Amino acid sequence: MSEAAPAPLDLRTVLGPLELRSPVVTASGTFGYGIEYDGLVDFSRLGAVVVKGLTLEPREGSPPPRICETPSGMLNSIGLENPGVEVFIAEKLPWLVERDVPVIANLNGGTVEEYAQLARRLGDAPGVVAVEANISCPNVDHGGMEFGKDPAQTARVVGAVREATELPLIVKLSPNVTDIVAIARAAVESGANVLSLINTLLGMSIDIFSRRPRLARGKGGLSGPAIKPVAIRMVWEVRRALPEVPLIGMGGILTGADAVEFMLAGASAVAVGTGSFVTPSAANQVLDGLIEYGRHLKLRSLAELVGGVIL
Repeated sequence: MSEAAPAPLDLRTVLGPLELRSPVVTASGTFGYGIEYDGLVDFSRLGAVVVKGLTLEPREGSPPPRICETPSGMLNSIGLENPGVEVFIAEKLPWLVERDVPVIANLNGGTVEEYAQLARRLGDAPGVVAVEANISCPNVDHGGMEFGKDPAQTARVVGAVREATELPLIVKLSPNVTDIVAIARAAVESGANVLSLINTLLGMSIDIFSRRPRLARGKGGLSGPAIKPVAIRMVWEVRRALPEVPLIGMGGILTGADAVEFMLAGASAVAVGTGSFVTPSAANQVLDGLIEYGRHLKLRSLAELVGGVIL
Protein backbone atom coordinates (compact mmCIF):
# COMPACT_ATOMS: atom_id res chain seq x y z
CA MET A 1 0.00 0.00 0.00
CA SER A 2 1.54 3.31 -1.09
CA GLU A 3 1.98 6.17 1.35
CA ALA A 4 -0.40 9.09 1.10
CA ALA A 5 1.02 12.16 -0.59
CA PRO A 6 2.10 14.83 1.90
CA ALA A 7 -0.30 17.72 2.38
CA PRO A 8 0.68 20.80 0.36
CA LEU A 9 2.69 23.40 2.25
CA ASP A 10 0.59 26.48 2.97
CA LEU A 11 2.48 29.55 1.75
CA ARG A 12 -0.16 32.11 2.63
CA THR A 13 1.21 34.90 4.77
CA VAL A 14 -0.90 37.13 7.00
CA LEU A 15 0.50 40.55 7.86
CA GLY A 16 -2.24 42.11 9.94
CA PRO A 17 -4.91 43.24 7.46
CA LEU A 18 -2.75 42.21 4.49
CA GLU A 19 -2.72 38.64 3.20
CA LEU A 20 -0.08 37.59 0.66
CA ARG A 21 0.13 34.40 -1.38
CA SER A 22 3.71 33.77 -0.28
CA PRO A 23 6.10 35.20 2.33
CA VAL A 24 8.70 36.40 -0.19
CA VAL A 25 8.49 39.96 -1.53
CA THR A 26 10.96 42.22 -3.30
CA ALA A 27 12.74 45.01 -1.45
CA SER A 28 12.12 48.54 -2.64
CA GLY A 29 14.88 50.04 -4.74
CA THR A 30 16.27 46.73 -5.95
CA PHE A 31 13.50 45.57 -8.28
CA GLY A 32 12.63 48.73 -10.17
CA TYR A 33 8.98 48.68 -11.19
CA GLY A 34 8.96 44.99 -12.06
CA ILE A 35 9.28 45.29 -15.82
CA GLU A 36 13.07 45.32 -15.49
CA TYR A 37 12.83 41.65 -14.43
CA ASP A 38 10.38 40.57 -17.13
CA GLY A 39 11.24 37.04 -18.28
CA LEU A 40 13.64 36.54 -15.37
CA VAL A 41 11.21 36.11 -12.47
CA ASP A 42 7.98 34.16 -12.03
CA PHE A 43 5.81 36.99 -10.71
CA SER A 44 2.98 34.62 -9.81
CA ARG A 45 5.11 33.22 -6.97
CA LEU A 46 5.94 36.57 -5.37
CA GLY A 47 4.01 37.69 -2.34
CA ALA A 48 4.21 41.25 -3.66
CA VAL A 49 6.43 43.63 -5.56
CA VAL A 50 7.55 46.55 -3.42
CA VAL A 51 8.31 49.14 -6.07
CA LYS A 52 11.16 51.62 -6.20
CA GLY A 53 10.72 54.56 -3.85
CA LEU A 54 8.22 57.20 -4.96
CA THR A 55 8.09 60.94 -4.38
CA LEU A 56 5.47 63.53 -5.32
CA GLU A 57 7.65 65.08 -8.01
CA PRO A 58 10.31 63.50 -10.26
CA ARG A 59 13.79 63.21 -8.76
CA GLU A 60 17.09 62.87 -10.60
CA GLY A 61 18.80 61.35 -7.60
CA SER A 62 22.42 61.67 -6.56
CA PRO A 63 25.31 62.42 -8.92
CA PRO A 64 27.55 59.52 -10.00
CA PRO A 65 29.34 57.50 -8.90
CA ARG A 66 26.55 56.23 -6.69
CA ILE A 67 27.21 52.50 -6.39
CA CYS A 68 30.33 50.64 -5.32
CA GLU A 69 31.06 47.08 -4.32
CA THR A 70 32.24 46.22 -0.82
CA PRO A 71 33.26 42.96 0.85
CA SER A 72 30.05 40.88 1.06
CA GLY A 73 27.87 43.77 -0.03
CA MET A 74 27.53 47.08 -1.79
CA LEU A 75 27.19 50.77 -1.02
CA ASN A 76 24.65 52.92 -2.82
CA SER A 77 23.63 56.54 -2.80
CA ILE A 78 21.01 56.49 -5.56
CA GLY A 79 19.10 59.30 -3.89
CA LEU A 80 15.56 58.14 -4.69
CA GLU A 81 15.74 58.71 -8.44
CA ASN A 82 12.18 58.21 -9.72
CA PRO A 83 9.72 59.69 -12.23
CA GLY A 84 7.25 60.89 -9.60
CA VAL A 85 4.00 59.38 -8.44
CA GLU A 86 1.86 60.54 -11.39
CA VAL A 87 4.13 58.94 -13.98
CA PHE A 88 4.29 55.80 -11.86
CA ILE A 89 0.50 55.48 -11.78
CA ALA A 90 0.06 56.26 -15.47
CA GLU A 91 3.03 54.44 -17.00
CA LYS A 92 4.63 51.97 -14.57
CA LEU A 93 1.79 50.52 -12.54
CA PRO A 94 -0.33 49.14 -15.44
CA TRP A 95 2.38 46.60 -16.36
CA LEU A 96 2.22 45.08 -12.86
CA VAL A 97 -1.58 45.17 -12.78
CA GLU A 98 -1.68 43.18 -16.04
CA ARG A 99 0.37 40.46 -14.34
CA ASP A 100 -1.90 40.27 -11.32
CA VAL A 101 0.94 40.84 -8.88
CA PRO A 102 0.15 42.69 -5.63
CA VAL A 103 1.95 46.03 -5.45
CA ILE A 104 3.26 47.76 -2.35
CA ALA A 105 4.08 51.43 -2.94
CA ASN A 106 7.13 52.82 -1.13
CA LEU A 107 6.52 56.42 0.00
CA ASN A 108 9.21 59.06 0.50
CA GLY A 109 8.80 62.70 1.47
CA GLY A 110 10.76 65.70 2.60
CA THR A 111 7.91 66.78 4.87
CA VAL A 112 5.13 65.09 6.82
CA GLU A 113 2.55 66.50 4.41
CA GLU A 114 4.37 65.04 1.40
CA TYR A 115 4.07 61.56 2.89
CA ALA A 116 0.36 62.15 3.49
CA GLN A 117 -0.22 63.45 -0.04
CA LEU A 118 1.46 60.39 -1.52
CA ALA A 119 -0.65 58.09 0.60
CA ARG A 120 -3.85 59.85 -0.49
CA ARG A 121 -2.88 59.75 -4.16
CA LEU A 122 -2.12 56.03 -4.07
CA GLY A 123 -5.16 55.10 -2.00
CA ASP A 124 -7.26 54.06 -4.98
CA ALA A 125 -4.49 53.21 -7.44
CA PRO A 126 -5.22 49.84 -9.10
CA GLY A 127 -3.23 46.89 -7.82
CA VAL A 128 -1.76 48.73 -4.82
CA VAL A 129 -2.50 46.57 -1.78
CA ALA A 130 -0.46 48.50 0.80
CA VAL A 131 1.86 51.46 1.27
CA GLU A 132 5.29 51.38 2.87
CA ALA A 133 6.35 54.63 4.53
CA ASN A 134 10.10 54.81 4.11
CA ILE A 135 11.36 56.79 7.10
CA SER A 136 14.83 55.31 6.79
CA CYS A 137 16.43 56.36 3.48
CA PRO A 138 20.00 57.51 4.23
CA ASN A 139 20.64 59.06 0.80
CA VAL A 140 18.58 62.26 0.80
CA ASP A 141 19.24 65.64 2.37
CA HIS A 142 15.71 66.28 3.67
CA GLY A 143 13.25 63.86 5.24
CA GLY A 144 13.88 60.14 4.95
CA MET A 145 16.02 58.87 7.77
CA GLU A 146 15.58 62.09 9.76
CA PHE A 147 12.00 61.00 10.43
CA GLY A 148 13.10 57.54 11.48
CA LYS A 149 15.70 58.46 14.11
CA ASP A 150 13.40 60.03 16.68
CA PRO A 151 10.21 58.44 18.07
CA ALA A 152 8.32 61.75 18.08
CA GLN A 153 9.14 62.44 14.43
CA THR A 154 8.26 58.87 13.53
CA ALA A 155 4.89 59.29 15.20
CA ARG A 156 4.20 62.49 13.24
CA VAL A 157 4.83 60.89 9.85
CA VAL A 158 3.12 57.60 10.57
CA GLY A 159 0.11 59.30 12.10
CA ALA A 160 -0.29 61.54 9.05
CA VAL A 161 -0.05 58.63 6.63
CA ARG A 162 -2.48 56.62 8.73
CA GLU A 163 -5.04 59.43 8.52
CA ALA A 164 -4.50 59.76 4.76
CA THR A 165 -5.17 56.17 3.70
CA GLU A 166 -7.19 53.10 4.59
CA LEU A 167 -4.65 50.81 2.94
CA PRO A 168 -2.52 48.58 5.16
CA LEU A 169 0.42 50.66 6.37
CA ILE A 170 3.94 49.27 6.51
CA VAL A 171 6.70 51.38 8.06
CA LYS A 172 10.29 50.75 7.02
CA LEU A 173 12.75 51.17 9.89
CA SER A 174 16.33 52.40 9.93
CA PRO A 175 19.12 50.45 11.65
CA ASN A 176 21.03 53.70 12.15
CA VAL A 177 19.47 54.34 15.55
CA THR A 178 20.36 53.71 19.17
CA ASP A 179 17.11 51.90 20.02
CA ILE A 180 15.13 50.44 17.12
CA VAL A 181 12.46 49.15 19.51
CA ALA A 182 11.58 52.70 20.56
CA ILE A 183 11.11 53.69 16.92
CA ALA A 184 9.11 50.53 16.21
CA ARG A 185 6.82 51.15 19.15
CA ALA A 186 6.21 54.76 18.08
CA ALA A 187 5.30 53.60 14.58
CA VAL A 188 2.85 50.98 15.82
CA GLU A 189 1.22 53.28 18.35
CA SER A 190 0.70 55.82 15.55
CA GLY A 191 -1.05 53.40 13.22
CA ALA A 192 1.45 51.12 11.51
CA ASN A 193 0.04 47.67 10.74
CA VAL A 194 3.36 46.10 9.73
CA LEU A 195 7.05 46.92 10.21
CA SER A 196 9.76 46.22 7.64
CA LEU A 197 13.37 46.08 8.76
CA ILE A 198 16.08 46.83 8.17
CA ASN A 199 16.99 49.48 5.64
CA THR A 200 20.66 49.98 4.80
CA LEU A 201 23.41 50.75 7.30
CA LEU A 202 25.33 53.97 6.72
CA GLY A 203 28.79 53.28 5.34
CA MET A 204 31.69 54.76 3.43
CA SER A 205 34.47 53.55 1.16
CA ILE A 206 37.60 55.48 0.10
CA ASP A 207 39.83 55.05 -2.94
CA ILE A 208 43.31 55.01 -1.41
CA PHE A 209 44.97 56.32 -4.58
CA SER A 210 42.71 59.32 -5.27
CA ARG A 211 41.96 59.68 -1.55
CA ARG A 212 38.38 60.42 -2.49
CA PRO A 213 35.23 58.59 -1.44
CA ARG A 214 34.05 56.00 -3.94
CA LEU A 215 30.59 57.57 -3.83
CA ALA A 216 30.04 61.16 -4.95
CA ARG A 217 28.02 61.91 -1.81
CA GLY A 218 30.74 60.40 0.37
CA LYS A 219 28.58 58.09 2.41
CA GLY A 220 25.89 55.65 1.32
CA GLY A 221 23.73 52.73 2.36
CA LEU A 222 25.41 49.37 2.93
CA SER A 223 23.40 46.30 1.91
CA GLY A 224 24.01 42.63 1.19
CA PRO A 225 25.18 39.67 3.29
CA ALA A 226 27.48 41.90 5.35
CA ILE A 227 24.49 43.35 7.22
CA LYS A 228 22.51 40.13 7.75
CA PRO A 229 23.57 39.46 11.38
CA VAL A 230 22.63 43.03 12.32
CA ALA A 231 19.28 42.69 10.57
CA ILE A 232 18.45 39.38 12.24
CA ARG A 233 19.33 40.79 15.66
CA MET A 234 17.07 43.80 15.12
CA VAL A 235 14.17 41.67 13.87
CA TRP A 236 14.54 39.52 16.97
CA GLU A 237 14.62 42.57 19.28
CA VAL A 238 11.48 44.06 17.76
CA ARG A 239 9.67 40.72 17.76
CA ARG A 240 10.53 40.19 21.43
CA ALA A 241 9.26 43.65 22.37
CA LEU A 242 6.19 43.70 20.08
CA PRO A 243 5.23 40.05 19.55
CA GLU A 244 1.82 40.81 18.02
CA VAL A 245 3.18 43.07 15.26
CA PRO A 246 3.85 41.43 11.87
CA LEU A 247 7.39 41.98 10.56
CA ILE A 248 8.97 41.86 7.11
CA GLY A 249 12.65 41.00 7.53
CA MET A 250 15.35 42.03 5.09
CA GLY A 251 19.07 42.50 4.89
CA GLY A 252 21.39 40.16 3.01
CA ILE A 253 18.91 37.44 2.05
CA LEU A 254 20.31 35.33 -0.78
CA THR A 255 19.02 31.83 0.00
CA GLY A 256 16.16 29.97 1.58
CA ALA A 257 18.35 29.34 4.61
CA ASP A 258 18.81 33.09 5.05
CA ALA A 259 15.04 33.54 4.94
CA VAL A 260 14.53 30.78 7.52
CA GLU A 261 16.86 32.63 9.91
CA PHE A 262 14.79 35.79 9.62
CA MET A 263 11.55 33.90 10.16
CA LEU A 264 12.90 32.10 13.21
CA ALA A 265 13.94 35.50 14.57
CA GLY A 266 10.37 36.71 14.19
CA ALA A 267 9.70 37.85 10.62
CA SER A 268 6.44 36.69 9.05
CA ALA A 269 7.70 37.60 5.57
CA VAL A 270 11.05 38.40 3.99
CA ALA A 271 12.20 40.83 1.31
CA VAL A 272 14.93 40.05 -1.19
CA GLY A 273 16.98 43.10 -2.18
CA THR A 274 20.62 43.14 -3.23
CA GLY A 275 20.37 39.43 -4.01
CA SER A 276 18.28 40.30 -7.08
CA PHE A 277 21.24 42.25 -8.50
CA VAL A 278 23.43 39.17 -8.21
CA THR A 279 20.82 36.63 -9.32
CA PRO A 280 17.72 38.14 -10.95
CA SER A 281 15.60 35.14 -9.95
CA ALA A 282 16.80 35.30 -6.33
CA ALA A 283 13.30 35.88 -4.90
CA ASN A 284 12.00 32.73 -6.59
CA GLN A 285 15.03 30.76 -5.42
CA VAL A 286 14.56 31.95 -1.84
CA LEU A 287 10.96 30.72 -1.95
CA ASP A 288 12.14 27.38 -3.35
CA GLY A 289 14.53 27.06 -0.42
CA LEU A 290 11.81 27.89 2.10
CA ILE A 291 9.50 25.29 0.58
CA GLU A 292 12.23 22.64 0.63
CA TYR A 293 12.96 23.39 4.29
CA GLY A 294 9.29 23.34 5.22
CA ARG A 295 8.71 20.02 3.51
CA HIS A 296 11.80 18.55 5.15
CA LEU A 297 10.32 19.41 8.54
CA LYS A 298 6.85 18.27 7.41
CA LEU A 299 5.36 21.66 8.24
CA ARG A 300 1.81 22.45 7.26
CA SER A 301 2.51 26.17 6.95
CA LEU A 302 5.63 28.31 6.76
CA ALA A 303 4.01 30.47 9.42
CA GLU A 304 4.99 27.76 11.92
CA LEU A 305 8.57 29.01 11.66
CA VAL A 306 7.85 32.55 12.81
CA GLY A 307 9.53 33.38 16.11
CA GLY A 308 10.72 29.81 16.56
CA VAL A 309 14.28 30.56 17.62
CA ILE A 310 15.28 28.62 20.75
CA LEU A 311 17.19 30.64 23.34
